[in-house]
Amino acid sequence: MRKRRKFNIVKKLIFLVIFSVLGISFGQTTPEFLFNEGNKAYNAGNYENAISLYEQTLKMGKHSADVYYNLGNANYRLNKVAESVYYFEKAKLMRPKDRDIITNSAFANNMTIDAIEKIPVSQIDQIRNSIIETFSFEIWTYFTTILLWIFTILFLAYLFFIRARLKRIFFFSSLSILLLFILSFSITYSIDQNEKNKKFAILFSKQTDIWSEPNQQAERLFVLHEGTKMQLLDSLEEWQKIRIANGSEGWIKDASFKKIN
Repeated sequence: MRKRRKFNIVKKLIFLVIFSVLGISFGQTTPEFLFNEGNKAYNAGNYENAISLYEQTLKMGKHSADVYYNLGNANYRLNKVAESVYYFEKAKLMRPKDRDIITNSAFANNMTIDAIEKIPVSQIDQIRNSIIETFSFEIWTYFTTILLWIFTILFLAYLFFIRARLKRIFFFSSLSILLLFILSFSITYSIDQNEKNKKFAILFSKQTDIWSEPNQQAERLFVLHEGTKMQLLDSLEEWQKIRIANGSEGWIKDASFKKIN
């Protein structure tokens, strides 16, 4: 009996050791652990290893501006143009006003061969964009919903109150809130449509021809190189219609690119 008890105790101890080791190993493969290890590799100048660890972090579901930003930096150090531009663009989507991301993204874009000037933005569009960019889409949505509720309450108060003076106050108040609601709703709708219609990608092909039509018998318009940001407009089998920052449009065939959004 004593031998059996000793054997059971030894068995339990072995199982405890195994489970504790497994627990430690599982704990070490969390996204946070991989991200921190990637930072260590980056600081040590081992950029290839840092990229591998950051990519594993993404695969485990940790999609953050910091991960994309660090991936952009690591690829920039290795002179990987398309990868660097791509990851900085992904980081900008999450933190569009971050100065470090904007600055390093500009450095990455300077590595690209194609010098493409953006179309000048008119004053009206600048004012419109500044109003839209005051808040994020989520905040505009909340704001629109709150205005709708306030309008409903004020309008119901106008209907149910008997005194003429109070009815006038509630009527004009509800009218003012309704106008604000319409403005807020139009901004929210505009942002939503822009997000749906504007699909951007980074070109990963070293060089690709741009054609006037989706066939190689058409006129060749110009050539693009890796790292160029493109807006995806349409697709036809293996062809993709694109637009670049200066407004030029055309068709590309069998090009390698990665979508940003």
